[in-house]
Amino acid sequence: MNGSHWHAQLRDTVRTVDQLARVLTLSPRELDGARRAEAQGLPLRITPYYLSLCDPLDPSCPIRRQCVPDAREAEDVPGDLVDPLGEVVHEVAPHLIRRYPDRALLVATDRCAVYCRFCTRSRLVGDGGGAVSLDALGPALTYLEGHPEVREVIVSGGDPLVMSTPRLVALLGALRRVPSIELLRLATRAPVTLPMRITQELVKALRPFHPLWVMTHFNHPKELTVESLGALARLVDGGFPVMNQTVLLRGVNDDVAVLDTLFRGLVRARVRPYYLLQADPVRGTGHLRTPLARGVEIMGALQGRLTGIALPKFICDTPGGLGKVPLGPEVIVRKGPGVTRLRTFRGDEVDAIDPPDDTR
Repeated sequence: MNGSHWHAQLRDTVRTVDQLARVLTLSPRELDGARRAEAQGLPLRITPYYLSLCDPLDPSCPIRRQCVPDAREAEDVPGDLVDPLGEVVHEVAPHLIRRYPDRALLVATDRCAVYCRFCTRSRLVGDGGGAVSLDALGPALTYLEGHPEVREVIVSGGDPLVMSTPRLVALLGALRRVPSIELLRLATRAPVTLPMRITQELVKALRPFHPLWVMTHFNHPKELTVESLGALARLVDGGFPVMNQTVLLRGVNDDVAVLDTLFRGLVRARVRPYYLLQADPVRGTGHLRTPLARGVEIMGALQGRLTGIALPKFICDTPGGLGKVPLGPEVIVRKGPGVTRLRTFRGDEVDAIDPPDDTR
């Protein structure tokens, strides 16, 4: 694959209302939202490739709902937060966020190939100078060197794969020189929005940094195209474990059949569905979020219907940065001394008997 193709995609991203209106027949809400995005808030940015997946006539297209601004982004609803995961208060050094004892997240850039309208970091994405220099990341690296209990770093942003390969390699090399870091994760949506970025040259450049896990972000079966499946194959064939985090979105994938198709397709591509995430309560995303009970209901319907390999955990990342909570249908009917009654996915009830205390 021509490595320059992804540069052309980034160069030709749609950023204005006029450009968008040449490709899509915009609804009044989309038109108002796109005008607002041009002036303030989360910018408009869509690669030609990802825009080609949109139905040009249907505003309810699940791809359009993810990338085309909506007038409702100007609305606040109860529970909305600018920084829903408390990343500002958990920033331990510039660009370094630590919410768990053994891992930290490094914000390597503020740029993405596509600005998703449900973005958790809409407060900062697209609003800075792009990739953060190694000099600017110096305090973060110093912090990691001084805290050997941090064994894992998630490189995120923005999307680190919109950075140049030499810059990305330099960053990963600097992290690998911290002796206590055992595992690196690369959080990217490039296989979805910019699959031509995943070249053999990139795979070769990243291979020295194993173990390096790739965390990607497919939300709908329409995103499993020939191009994206090819990108995933190159990563997996290069030895990179690939995990997927799907965000549960109203009108996009809050449907059992849609998620069944998506998760089966990912497993066929040798990608493990890792999380189904309750959408974070980012200000202006109320129209895209689902009630928590809907996710629990969907997981109940998928349990037993999908192989465990294809079944992700349903996760709510609690507001304020207090950590992720796994959720699912109630399976414990009641508990008694030595006996727990369970409900199976078919609705059957069965007792699990504890072993006797061994007092010998």
